[in-house]
Amino acid sequence: MSDVLDVTGLGRSFVQGDRTIDVLRGVDLRLAKGEIVALLGPSGSGKSTLLQAVGLLEGGFSGSIRISGEEASRLDDKGRTRLRRDAIGFVYQFHHLLPDFTAEENVVLPQLIHGSSAAKALERARSLLGVLGLGERLDHRPSQLSGGEQQRVAVARALASRPALVLADEPTGNLDEATADRVLGEFLRLVREEGAAALVATHNERLAGRMDRVVRLHDGVLS
Repeated sequence: MSDVLDVTGLGRSFVQGDRTIDVLRGVDLRLAKGEIVALLGPSGSGKSTLLQAVGLLEGGFSGSIRISGEEASRLDDKGRTRLRRDAIGFVYQFHHLLPDFTAEENVVLPQLIHGSSAAKALERARSLLGVLGLGERLDHRPSQLSGGEQQRVAVARALASRPALVLADEPTGNLDEATADRVLGEFLRLVREEGAAALVATHNERLAGRMDRVVRLHDGVLS
């Protein structure tokens, strides 16, 4: 299997007063196509910082990040925006859905930004939401959906443009245990069906055990 993500020697430091804090220290990580990896670590271990780096959401990192063979450090802001749009899907702990748009519209819009036609975007949105059990909730706004339903919409949105890499930051951390199990199961199944690679940050050992591989981040070092 080819590597979708290849991170080498990734570092990130912050200056606070007269102190330099090393949040990431020489992180190496590879994800193959179709592989789902759990990123475990306690609060403050740097999981979110690592996801922000891999997701090309922030600068100031040292080392190499290659996504689908493309070296992000060689790209300007426009190039990183293009790579992020074309290759990466995001799922957050809080769904961040657009409140004034329906479930269907929340999944259609990123596809339109990606360049899809309205007809194809609508077909894709309805297919994904149907697979996730939301076929009867297409015209509901986020405020009319349960927490689990909102997170399912967020999963559909992340996968709508068929990204090579999906990054999830505590995607079930805001749900009760039963709903978290159900949503994670649907997420894992759909990611595998789509053939994407996924890096899922969590502090839940039990949920991490359902993924293909577990890596641990502690004091900025990955093991």
